[in-house]
Amino acid sequence: MGGDIDVGTTIRDRDMKTAPEPRKRRTAAKKDEAQVSQVLKSVYQRTVDEDVPAEMLDLLSKLD
Repeated sequence: MGGDIDVGTTIRDRDMKTAPEPRKRRTAAKKDEAQVSQVLKSVYQRTVDEDVPAEMLDLLSKLD
C-alpha cells in the first residue's frame, strides 16, 4: 500500500517535519507587508507630485 505512514511515525511527527516554522512565516509576512507599504507610499507620493492638468484647472476655475 503506497503512501502509508511508517509504523514508527505518528501523524504529529510527520506534520512537524513538513510544517514550516511559524517564526519564518511571520518574518516573510512582515517583509511582504513592508514591500506593499513601500509601493503604496511611492504611488501616493508620485500622485501628490503630479501636476494638475490645465483642463482640470480650467474646469475648477469655472466653479468659482
